[in-house]
Parts: sequence; C-alpha cells; structure tokens
Amino acid sequence: MKLKHIVATEKASSMVESENKLQFIVDIRADKRAIKDEVERIFETPVKNVRTMITFKGEKKAIVEFEEEGKAKEIGTSLGIL
Repeated sequence: MKLKHIVATEKASSMVESENKLQFIVDIRADKRAIKDEVERIFETPVKNVRTMITFKGEKKAIVEFEEEGKAKEIGTSLGIL
C-alpha cells in the first residue's frame, strides 16, 4: 500500500476546486509510476499527472491530477474532506 492518507488542509481543498488535484501522503519509497498505478486502481479513474515532494516533517507528499474534469471533487467528497 503506497498511499497512507489524504491531505485535508485548506490549501489542498482549494486545489481540488481549482485544479482538479488531490494530495496524499505516500510511502517514502514510492515512485511516481507506483503512486499513479495505485490511485488509478483504487479510484478507478485515469490520472493525468503526479508530482511528489518531501515535506518538512520528512513525509513524502504526492499531488495527483486527474484526467476527468471534476473527478478530484467527486473523490474528495466521497472521502469526506470537502
């Protein structure tokens, strides 16, 4: 399991609305390809792009952009972060 949990901050919520992106904390060893594959498998929707970064806490954060317009909002609502 590469995905640990979704990021539910105010900035993350605004990215859902404006950019069709969700943020996840992921396994530090996970690469972009593995993250993309897992998100596509879990949420059954195509992923357009994955960006990763290491946070100040030493966690790896992935910003996932979806192909389908409005999909991030739909997933975020179903997970209860919006």
